[in-house]
Amino acid sequence: MIQVHISLLCLLFIITNNRLHSITTVSEVSVKAGGSISIPCLYEGHKWVTCSFTVKTDEAGTSDKLFISDDEDQRIFTVTINDLTDEDSHYWCAVEVKDGPDVGKNFKLSVARGSLQLYVHNQEMTGFNGDDVTISCYHSISGEGGWCRLGGSCVTESSGSIDGTKVIINVNVPGAFTVTMRGLRTESSGWYYCVKGDLQMPVHLTVIKKQERPSTTVTTLTIGETFIIRLSFLIFITIVVLSICFTFKRHLNLGSC
Repeated sequence: MIQVHISLLCLLFIITNNRLHSITTVSEVSVKAGGSISIPCLYEGHKWVTCSFTVKTDEAGTSDKLFISDDEDQRIFTVTINDLTDEDSHYWCAVEVKDGPDVGKNFKLSVARGSLQLYVHNQEMTGFNGDDVTISCYHSISGEGGWCRLGGSCVTESSGSIDGTKVIINVNVPGAFTVTMRGLRTESSGWYYCVKGDLQMPVHLTVIKKQERPSTTVTTLTIGETFIIRLSFLIFITIVVLSICFTFKRHLNLGSC
């Protein structure tokens, strides 16, 4: 098994005239041993000209341990770490900048073999434009809770808004709080995270336009079709009853049915 201890790098970013400003990511995430986690790294700066990716580890090769993908529109690269072990504790989201200083931000993984302190059932959520979506954030720790957009604002009260989308937080269920985002827009797509105490849990939301909603075919029957189906069923039942009756008559020499 390859043990990763050093940095996760998105290398060879070339920017025009200006340097990369900063990287934003979560600070500490509770994860389960043997599981996987996706961590978003937001890079803020000017337009990139070109980019390629690499991962630095203690040994050559990455096997199925790590995967990095980049969303140039939202300027976020995502690191997925699989087969988590106790060795997976400290990482860096980092960018090597041509003709400028490298920029990075560290995050910590708290690997648990028992119950997690803060988790969601699914890091990938989908909603439809104009509809609502609800995310349940489960926890076993105390501290202030909330819902934040990566690199943006947070809601820690029972209601608020993030980038014009209303957010409702319900804390009435023991061991969990639910986050409902109302009136989704396509601009609502992106990375968010649950907050509880010192922990965060990233969640990616994809908002689909209503015309892209998968269609559902509904089959309807006319009154005539319904009558024919019922009549056919009654005829079938009558034939079965008469067959049974004549069978008993022949073997038991009964009277007429």
